[in-house]
Amino acid sequence: MTFMRPWRILALPPLPEEVLRGMVAPLGDAATLSVPTTRDRAGLHAALADVELVIGDFTGLLAVDAEAVAAAPHLAFVQMPSVGVDSCDLPALTNAHVPVANTAGANARSVAEWAVGAAFALCRHLVWGDRHIRAGEWPQSELLARGSREIHTQRVGILGLGAIGTEAARLFGALGCPVSYWSRTPRAVTNVTYRELDDLLASSDLLVVTLPLTPETTGLLGAARLALLPAGARLVNVARGGIVDEPALYAALDEGRLAGAALDVFENEPPLADSPLRTHENVLLSPHVAGGTREAQLNIVSQVMENLTAAVTGKPVINVVNGLSPEIHHR
Repeated sequence: MTFMRPWRILALPPLPEEVLRGMVAPLGDAATLSVPTTRDRAGLHAALADVELVIGDFTGLLAVDAEAVAAAPHLAFVQMPSVGVDSCDLPALTNAHVPVANTAGANARSVAEWAVGAAFALCRHLVWGDRHIRAGEWPQSELLARGSREIHTQRVGILGLGAIGTEAARLFGALGCPVSYWSRTPRAVTNVTYRELDDLLASSDLLVVTLPLTPETTGLLGAARLALLPAGARLVNVARGGIVDEPALYAALDEGRLAGAALDVFENEPPLADSPLRTHENVLLSPHVAGGTREAQLNIVSQVMENLTAAVTGKPVINVVNGLSPEIHHR
């Protein structure tokens, strides 16, 4: 196959350079790869000057924001190696006619399984019991007094019914839970009931957050909405930290209105050293790895490479999230 000239790819993920080069090696002479010399804004902007294709940073540290877009006059396509694209300034990229794609669905099973596992941990106080036994205690009566629950008795509410929310609804349904959901775009789903947002909150013993972080969802679960949850409800967040007001969540936990929370994501990552969530006994903490199974990572790499291959061979890419043409051209 004949190529006009090699595509210039910039890889931003914090992975060893040899790993990144191995990923794009199948592209052969169709592409060249570079990485920033420093992992900061100056290094990013300098690296963007000549590149056409960008593999985004899943950590969000090297964000493709408006300033980055302005520093990239030849940018033709951004491929995020993740479902979330909140580290990309979509309006700025759209105005620059740069399609942005994610890896929709690649980690859906992984994240949904984490949500189910976290729900079991919260309902049966697994982490609490482990912590106290490791401290030399035998808290049998205390744990029983905390009131364990069987999963199938819990009314599950899913916030957001994308690929992850749909898979979580399926798994919870298979366990016998009555499952309802709220999404900005209601759709028919077998054995899952749509409810308006406040109604969903008021009828969820276990709330699972799977929404993307957008200007509309930022701070969606503040004090007023958290107060709608039934007394003793539990919250699992596998979406983004900015959706849940963390001080309001802590207050609801500290006052006993909520029985527990499992958080894989935080407003600041890592959470601030003095965050009270770090020390609350009814909070399960995880370092944003719900989608980090081997299977999910292989799915993500596969989707990234399929889209990069499509881009450099003149075929349409998939999973463009900002409404632009999926055909990528040299600039």
